[in-house]
Amino acid sequence: MDKLLNENLPIYMQIMDKIRAAIVSGELAAGAKVASVRELAEDFGVNPNTMQRALAELEREGLLISERTTGRFVTTDTEIIDQVRKEAAERIVKEFLQKMKELGFSKEQIEEFFREIDMNTDGMVEAM
Repeated sequence: MDKLLNENLPIYMQIMDKIRAAIVSGELAAGAKVASVRELAEDFGVNPNTMQRALAELEREGLLISERTTGRFVTTDTEIIDQVRKEAAERIVKEFLQKMKELGFSKEQIEEFFREIDMNTDGMVEAM
């Protein structure tokens, strides 16, 4: 998980985004134990209170579950994880479409762009 932070956004929100991405990508598997607040704060180079806030927000979203005596775990509810993954994908697509419009592409040109990429998908998948 990338732990570099940007100065333009609140730190706890950036941490949430990074942990959320690790969960939806499977890097942090459903049911996996999450490191302690202190360990994560040290890894990210932030104050434990900042990390606690990020983790508490992820609990409110349902992505993390806190067990009183054993710590925090990634939810095992795959529907929640799938929903968060879908919402993230939709945000990315909307941002992409907005950027393409800002570059002057029409709806038809954007569609053509995707058709061209679709024809070259094999090369793209191998590059990933």
